[in-house]
Parts: sequence; structure tokens; C-alpha cells
Amino acid sequence: MTVSLDGVGADIAFHNDIADALGKPFDRAAIDIPIGMNDDGDRLCDRLARDALHPHRSRVFTGARRWLWAEFDDPDKANAEALRRGQKRASRQLWHIGRKIMEVDAFVRSHPQLDIREAHPELVFQRLNAGRPLSSKKSDEGLSRRRSLLKQRGFEEIDEWLGAGRIGTGAKPDDVLDACAVAIAALDPTGSLPEESPRDAYDLPMQIWF
Repeated sequence: MTVSLDGVGADIAFHNDIADALGKPFDRAAIDIPIGMNDDGDRLCDRLARDALHPHRSRVFTGARRWLWAEFDDPDKANAEALRRGQKRASRQLWHIGRKIMEVDAFVRSHPQLDIREAHPELVFQRLNAGRPLSSKKSDEGLSRRRSLLKQRGFEEIDEWLGAGRIGTGAKPDDVLDACAVAIAALDPTGSLPEESPRDAYDLPMQIWF
């Protein structure tokens, strides 16, 4: 799913893969997927994001490592190897988005000329909420507040997107909310964690924008 902003209006579209999603010209794109990974999965940007979202630190998945999915197709075997290397296990949530992580990683590495940044929707929503933590996006209160914040930012069709507009696409309401927030980070980034990004072995930044 992509949400496109041009400073005037917003459009939503649904895609099968990252190449299709970023197939049209753009000035800057943001995506809620790790960009830049190190061998042990311990990234400064993740630690800073978790601290910034306190007391909701678990909203940031950590531990993405290329070798997890490049070398293993079974999470238990991958985690056994992580422990053998003295590293932390990968959560089931992280493991199950591994295909998307590797897809994005391959695309970004093969398109160094494009401005594609990692962003985290919860950091964006907290920014829009005057720095205050929000309730879970899966709760009625959290959903309502995020919808209200997006309306304040000019997302006039957000109710349609959360309702009939997503039927048949497989997208959940929180997927739509997250895509809108990430689009804001692409159009109008106000900061990043950390400010100066360390680089991984492929010279990709390990930095989260919001």
C-alpha cells in the first residue's frame, strides 16, 4: 500500500510488491521497513525509537539481520544460530515480515539514486500529537485519535479509506493509518533518530525518520 502526497492532496493505492509501489517517479519515499542492517541486529536507531516511544517500546520491532532469512527458512533454526552467535532471538512478528524486509533491502541497494528512507508511523503520530504517547492503534480510542490527527493534516478521505475504500485489498485499518503517517514523514520530515546515521556494510543508512 502507498499513500502519495504532493502538498495539496493525497492518493492511496495498493500494490503487490515494492517495485510496483515505487514504480512511478517521486521526490522522496518513506517506508516502515528496516533499511540498513548489521550482523547482530542491534541498531542505534531502534534503541532510540523505543526510548522515544516509552512506555510503548514494543511498538518498534528490533533484530533485523540479513543472514536470518538469507541462510534459514525456519525460525527455530535461525534463532538457534542467533543464540550460538551470542545474539538475541528474532521475534515471531519480525520473522514473519522477513520476506518484505529482504525485498525492500534488495530494491534499495539496487536503486541508490532514489531517496528512500526508513520511517516509523508511531513516531510520526506522536509528533502530530504534540509529543504525547497514543493508545494502541487497534483500540477504538487509538484509532479515533489517529484518524483525527490525519484529518487535521488534510487527509479528507481518511474515513473512506478506512471503510469501503480498503474492502477487498487485504489492508487492515491500522495499515491505512500507518501508510498515511509514513507519507507525512516522506513529504515533511522534521527529524531522524539518530541525526547522523551510521552506515551498514552496503553503505545504507541505519536511521529512522519521522
